[in-house]
Amino acid sequence: MEAGSAAAGPEPRPEEAPAAASGAQRRRLLCAEFASITSSDLGLARSYLEGSDWHMQRALNAFFEPPLEPRDVGERRPPEPCIDLTTDVTTSSADANKADCVQQEDDSRFSLITWNIDGLDLGNQQERARGVCSYLALYNPDVVFLQEVIPPYFSYLQKRAVSYTIIPGNIGGYFTAIMLKNSRVKFLRQEIIPFPTTSMMRNLLVVYVNISGNELCLMTSHLESTKSHAKERLNQLRQVFKTMQEASESTTVIFGGDTNLRDHEVTEVGGLPNNILDIWEFLGKPEHCHYTWDTNCNSNLDGRYKCKFRFDRIFFRTAAEGGQIIPRSLDLIGLEKLECGKFTSDHWGLLCDFDVIL
Repeated sequence: MEAGSAAAGPEPRPEEAPAAASGAQRRRLLCAEFASITSSDLGLARSYLEGSDWHMQRALNAFFEPPLEPRDVGERRPPEPCIDLTTDVTTSSADANKADCVQQEDDSRFSLITWNIDGLDLGNQQERARGVCSYLALYNPDVVFLQEVIPPYFSYLQKRAVSYTIIPGNIGGYFTAIMLKNSRVKFLRQEIIPFPTTSMMRNLLVVYVNISGNELCLMTSHLESTKSHAKERLNQLRQVFKTMQEASESTTVIFGGDTNLRDHEVTEVGGLPNNILDIWEFLGKPEHCHYTWDTNCNSNLDGRYKCKFRFDRIFFRTAAEGGQIIPRSLDLIGLEKLECGKFTSDHWGLLCDFDVIL
C-alpha cells in the first residue's frame, strides 16, 4: 500500500489516548508508544511528535519515510497492535465455511486471491476485516495471498477462516500471509527469504504445496513502497524472479502481491525473464482489472491527488513436466462499499482462476 503522505494522502488521524489521559500525561504516553514502535528514545520521540502536532500516524510517517515528490504517495507504518478484532467473532465456522457447504471441490480448477488488505488503517477495521472474510466465503479460493496483515488482524482471520491454514511471513509489525484451504491444498514446507536492505520490514514468503497431484511453489511479498524507494524495490523484484527461476522445473511457480511497480520499472530490470509470465498480460491485458490501486474510484484515502497504478500483480512460471496449471481468468474484488461507507481496502484484490490439466 502507498498512502498517507502529507503531499498525496489524507490528513493522518490523531491517535486516541485513554480517556483518563490528557495534557502532559497523554503526551508522555504517545512518546512511550512512538519510542516502542520505532525502537528509538523518548527525546527523539518527542521531537517527531511535536513536529507533527502530536499526531502519532503523521509522526511515524515522518520517521520512516523520506519527503516525497508532490504527486507520489507514501507508506503508512504499523500502528500499535492494540485493537482486538476477535471481540467481533461469532459462529466462525459457519461464516468461513459457508461456500464449502454448497460448492463441491473441482479438481480441474484452482483459484487464488491476492490482496493488500490495508491492516494498517485503523478506521472501521472490524467491518473491513469482516469484509475480507465475506469475500473468502463468497469466492472460496484455494489459496490467498495477503499483504499488510497486522497481529490482531491475523488473530481475527485465524478465528474466522477456520477452513484455512494461515502461514505468516512475520509475527510482528505488519507482514504478509499465505492462506491454504485445508480441503484442497496439502502443505509441504515453507521458507522466508529476507530482503537485506529493506527499510520497510519487507521479505519474500515462499510456501510449497500440492494441489490435485501438482506441486506448486507459492510466493507473496509487499515490495518496497514509494517512488523514492524504486532502487530497493527493483532489487527485491530481481530476488523474486531469481527465486522463481530456481524452483524445480517440475513445479508450477506463482507469485502474487503488492509490487508497488510502475510499468517502466519492469523494463529497467530487463523485463520479465523468458520463462515467467505476467498473468494480466498473458490473458490479453483485460481493461476491467487493469488498475488495482485507483484513488479515482476508491475513496478510502480521500487523497487530494488522483492516480491509478497496477501495483498488485501475479507472475507465473509453468512446470516443464507433469501436470499443467493454466491461467484462465482474472477479476478485481472488493469493489463494493461496506455499510460503514468504506471499501474493504484501499487496494482492489485480484481473483485468478486456473485450469488444472493432469
